[in-house]
Amino acid sequence: MTDTTIQPMRSSLAARWNHLCDWVSDVVGHSFLALLARFSIAAIFFQSGRTKVEGFLTITDSTYQLFQDEYKIPLVPPDIAAHMAAYAETFIPVLLVLGLATRLSALALLGMTTVIEVFVYPDAWPTHLSWAALLIYLVARGGGKWSADRALRIS
Repeated sequence: MTDTTIQPMRSSLAARWNHLCDWVSDVVGHSFLALLARFSIAAIFFQSGRTKVEGFLTITDSTYQLFQDEYKIPLVPPDIAAHMAAYAETFIPVLLVLGLATRLSALALLGMTTVIEVFVYPDAWPTHLSWAALLIYLVARGGGKWSADRALRIS
């Protein structure tokens, strides 16, 4: 094949590739990505919150012990930190799933992720970085069309 026959094939393949990418972008779009990000990060934090409580919101003894012996967050007494974490990990994910106060909720969980990374598990930065990426996306772009924020015209 000569260069003159290869060039049209390349441009045809490039055009098909660009068309496919545009189609995927139209189908997926921000609203789908936001929904996926909201549900993904909400599941992580909600499951963690459920390990800290019995029943609806009774903090377990093991949670108090974790915050006293292992987590040791500065400036916040362990019993208060245990309550704050359990409540935040239980209620903020619900807001994210609903897409209600999405940016504020994601910002709160981003702050919590930062505290966990800096003071609790500094070696878990790959995990925390993936959480941060989802949360930063939600802070920057909001909950998308399929969110209570959009229905209430908040975002």
